[in-house]
Amino acid sequence: MTVLPAIDIKDGKCVRLRRGDYSTAHTVAESYMDTALEFKRAGAKWIHMVDLDGAKDAAQPNREIFTEVAKRSGLKVELGGGIRSLDTVEMYLSAGISRVIIGSAAVKDPDLVKRAVAEYGGRIAVGIDAKNGYVATEGWLEQSDVLFTDLARAMEKVGVEHIIFTDISRDGMLSGVNLEQLGKINDCCSCNIIASGGVHTLKDITDCKALGLYGVICGKSLYEGTLELAQAIKAAEG
Repeated sequence: MTVLPAIDIKDGKCVRLRRGDYSTAHTVAESYMDTALEFKRAGAKWIHMVDLDGAKDAAQPNREIFTEVAKRSGLKVELGGGIRSLDTVEMYLSAGISRVIIGSAAVKDPDLVKRAVAEYGGRIAVGIDAKNGYVATEGWLEQSDVLFTDLARAMEKVGVEHIIFTDISRDGMLSGVNLEQLGKINDCCSCNIIASGGVHTLKDITDCKALGLYGVICGKSLYEGTLELAQAIKAAEG
């Protein structure tokens, strides 16, 4: 299983939110590059990055930050936030981003996912962010009437290989991952499932590994010190 440490960017700074609420944004690190290099020294091979401004505004105001990390850190960058057109997908992948995440567009423009997967295969991931089991969109500001498992099955049919699943109610709360929902989405399709939201301690890593998940994203737990990255990677790979 792959552990992906996370850096969320808002207004050019490394921040964390609670339950996707932008009003709770607080800076967790002074330098995104220093943070990425620390993750690499701990043994990370991938880094999960999110453009919070992009997620809300469907733009790419922080794109230079992500491409710089991809070029300078030696880490593979998985990036989400505001990626809602094939032009944006192409721009990031050609600039060195290893995998891009399509979120809101998976619900509102499923044809975009189909075209992106046809062109780029496994370099396309879909982010499924759920609140009470239903998919949320537009930076988690809107809620749809689509069940998370239904969207996962639909994405599998168009050839999506990777799904990042987030239980919004747990994101940034250090409350533990939602094993019930993770188990359901992992069982309902053949996609590689990456868990996001709620990781607190090493137990969350071992629980996700026991479910047979492909990966797990760690954010606040690393910044708060409740999880040590090197230890998490060792447990995931062991």
